[in-house]
Amino acid sequence: MAQSVDPNAKPPVVPFSSRLKTGRALALDVWSIYNAANLPTDCINLGQGYMNFPPPEWVKEAATAALATTVANHYSHPKGRIRLREAIRDYYAPYFPNLGRPLDVENEILVSSGANEGQYAVWTAFLEEGDEVILFEPYFDQYLPSITFNNGVPVYVPLHPPSESLASPTSADWTIDFDELRNAITPRTKMIVVNTPHNPVGKVFTREELEKIAAVAIEHNVLVMSDEVYETLTFDNTEHIRIATLPGMWERTVTVGSAGKMFACTGWRVGWLIGPPDIIRPTLAATTRIVFCSNSPLQEAAAAGLEEARERQFFETSVQEYAERRDILANAFRDLGLQFTLPEGSYFMLLDISRVQFPDDYPFPPTVQGRGRDFKAAWFIAQEVGVSTIPVSEFYCEEHQKIGERFIRFAFCKDADLLRQAAKRLARLKEFII
Repeated sequence: MAQSVDPNAKPPVVPFSSRLKTGRALALDVWSIYNAANLPTDCINLGQGYMNFPPPEWVKEAATAALATTVANHYSHPKGRIRLREAIRDYYAPYFPNLGRPLDVENEILVSSGANEGQYAVWTAFLEEGDEVILFEPYFDQYLPSITFNNGVPVYVPLHPPSESLASPTSADWTIDFDELRNAITPRTKMIVVNTPHNPVGKVFTREELEKIAAVAIEHNVLVMSDEVYETLTFDNTEHIRIATLPGMWERTVTVGSAGKMFACTGWRVGWLIGPPDIIRPTLAATTRIVFCSNSPLQEAAAAGLEEARERQFFETSVQEYAERRDILANAFRDLGLQFTLPEGSYFMLLDISRVQFPDDYPFPPTVQGRGRDFKAAWFIAQEVGVSTIPVSEFYCEEHQKIGERFIRFAFCKDADLLRQAAKRLARLKEFII
């Protein structure tokens, strides 16, 4: 991955840690390239996965109420505020039937400063130098530096995309070669990361797929991190299976959740981890030294969200609204005649841009030169069509980058009116399709 280096820059007075040279941490990342500052002022941003609509009113009101108290403006316990841990216990009670009891709020739940910090704390707690972590590609880009900063070594197993000849693929058509997974296991393998529903593919891993992953984890005595931050967003009656509920998996799985994804409040940075005491206890020791505690008043608001979500049928309504948003983009892609992956979960959709043609002499900026073809396609579409997206090769290792170059990622966590505007603009892409 190319890095932005000023040849005239003076060396730092005090050198920084060599760990920053790992995991693409110093590279000019995709979020910086496709930033609003670099794009046309009227460009519609469907690249980054943040919402353009607010959290539900009752959750915002709970935040306001918490701010009006004294206690919620001060430190929380590093485990998380007890109200939120109890709300997590109660909300997830139906989802861990394998336990035959409620979750233990003192030893099996840990609140984190967003899901990302919780994951970082797990890697801090468990990785020794040279330990290997298996990632299914494409992977959420924050995984990589979080692993390498903690002396881990990423090992990549690609999801295989559908054939270009398949007429109407869904995210289920992105498949795992389990021989490749087994061949990726070595004596240094410490963990497998499973992201379901998946960012950016939208894949919801099936029970059969998770059982096969579980069998590998049990056979080789490795941990599983199950990133389930999009758990409440599955479509078309697709079932979300928790790998921690499979036989033999509770004791080796940490499940990751996010209030930001659930309640459209990604800037609040409230997430949580669920797992056995043997995973939560060392992770608590790590997170206490990383952030000490998470945002107190917004933990109270997240608790209110979980406490009232079922009665209000909030997630059922949210899925219906997201399905409408998904359909707006899907219909736009059908009108273009381009292959796309209809997601079973999350709020991302991949478009195959193999047939999108742009001039060889188009004035691409240096930040895009030398990157995959998808980087150029995404830049061209942003400039000429006015819709920004994210190139998917960013979420692959260099060896597998060509797999991702077929695709760009659209985020449909936007209101329907904005998505309709984007769909109208995308119709202009027809003149560039071969």
